[in-house]
Amino acid sequence: MNHLLLRKKYVFRVLLLVLAYLAGYSLAHVTRPAGTKPILAEASDWGLSFQEKGKAPIGNADADYLKNYNAYYVQKTDDNVIYLTFDAGYENGNTAAILDALKKHQAPATFFLVGNYIETSPDLVKRMIAEGHTVGNHTFHHPNMSEISTKEAFEKELADLEALFEQTTGQTMTKFYRPPQGKYSESNLQMAKDMGYATFFWSLAYVDWYENDQPTKEEAFEKLLGRIHPGAIVLLHSTSKTNGEILDELLTKWEEMGYRFDSLDHLLSAS
Repeated sequence: MNHLLLRKKYVFRVLLLVLAYLAGYSLAHVTRPAGTKPILAEASDWGLSFQEKGKAPIGNADADYLKNYNAYYVQKTDDNVIYLTFDAGYENGNTAAILDALKKHQAPATFFLVGNYIETSPDLVKRMIAEGHTVGNHTFHHPNMSEISTKEAFEKELADLEALFEQTTGQTMTKFYRPPQGKYSESNLQMAKDMGYATFFWSLAYVDWYENDQPTKEEAFEKLLGRIHPGAIVLLHSTSKTNGEILDELLTKWEEMGYRFDSLDHLLSAS
């Protein structure tokens, strides 16, 4: 009798394992639009693979698929256009020089700001707006948003920054969102879209965010000139001393290569 009972328990467990496998297989093979690369539902880090000089890199999510979430990392175009973006978690004295260079070249940019930046540097935020730049949402506290699973918590990070921006500038924040550290999930992208946001990753960046370990001018130019491409969304950090020192010359060199600068709202209208 005991032997028969044990056998029944064994068969039941095997059946459960088979059902679990089939459920997992079905989830892993959800039908997606043809010709697109799926995004993992769990947390992921934005990444790029550069294949050919002068050509856009391959992202770890396909540009066409990202469009389903109103998300972008590059513009598919042969036009030599560059979209400049700056992430700013705090102010350390380099933003004024960056704004000076942008003004000199009449180059529009988007500054993705966090709560600390708006609270401590309201005059610079107002200068960004006055000089024709866009301020985007980089969340209030700069958390790993891919670890936020509830709609309420996700919306609060963006909505609190919107409120602070409006209180500081008297203007409504443009609904452009950049995930802190490029950490995201499919559900994050959907939540941002549901809030009316466009999400922007990037197709060109370099390691410029370590305040006490800044790249040299030569290292910066090697990456930023060698990997530029039509339709690039360039990510730079306004905390970078190197960026503050080289931006005027960098923009000049890009112009000499035949590139021009445009704003992200034009990328959206062209998509």
